[in-house]
Amino acid sequence: MRKLTRAIVLVTGANRGLGRALADELLERGVKKLYAAARDPRTLAALDDPRVVKLRLDVTDADQVQRAIDAAPDVQIVISNAGLALGTALEGPGVLDQAQREMDVNYFGPLRLLQRIAPTLAKNGGGVFVAVASVAGLTNVPFLPTYAASKAALHSLIQAARVLLAGQGASVVGVYPGPIDTDMSRGLAIPKTAPRDVAIAILDGVEAGREDIFPDPFALDFGRAFEASPKDSERRVAAMMAGAAA
Repeated sequence: MRKLTRAIVLVTGANRGLGRALADELLERGVKKLYAAARDPRTLAALDDPRVVKLRLDVTDADQVQRAIDAAPDVQIVISNAGLALGTALEGPGVLDQAQREMDVNYFGPLRLLQRIAPTLAKNGGGVFVAVASVAGLTNVPFLPTYAASKAALHSLIQAARVLLAGQGASVVGVYPGPIDTDMSRGLAIPKTAPRDVAIAILDGVEAGREDIFPDPFALDFGRAFEASPKDSERRVAAMMAGAAA
């Protein structure tokens, strides 16, 4: 068990949605210090707790990443949560620009953060790096094709980092949620899980020492199907898409 009580944690994208729910739940669990990061620190105003240190952090900006890490020299656990979903079809006129923006936030952002913060985690006992990916990164969901591709890249990075950072005593945790009821999924007419429920499941998984966390009912079912047969999971998603188009 890895209790979060008295831990020192950094959360990216902590101003809203899942990131805000994670921040609130971490404070409830008694963390010693919470570095709450967002592109605009003013959006963190509601996190009014003396344990909170507010950081400006756009994960696509290498200088901001380094400044945030320099401001958090005692961090033990990092939750890389900031994400972007733009969602247009592959034939859309702006699809390449969209794909680049999603990849920069969803893949290069966590990579940039992980590369820079790994020495700090090593200095602080090894550390834990939690990356919020998506079930869409396991089997592409074609109504968000480029988003899913960026999360697939993140899934691959999680697997590599888990091996490469094991020597410094670091744990790398992959989180694979299904649809969450946040601004990012507002346009999707599908069942969604409340951010607080997802946050609780993620932190329960971190405390239990799980490497892969499926934090909601959709994700659990999807994860079981993928583990049984990746190809059947692909066919299942194709059938879902066909049903939605009918």
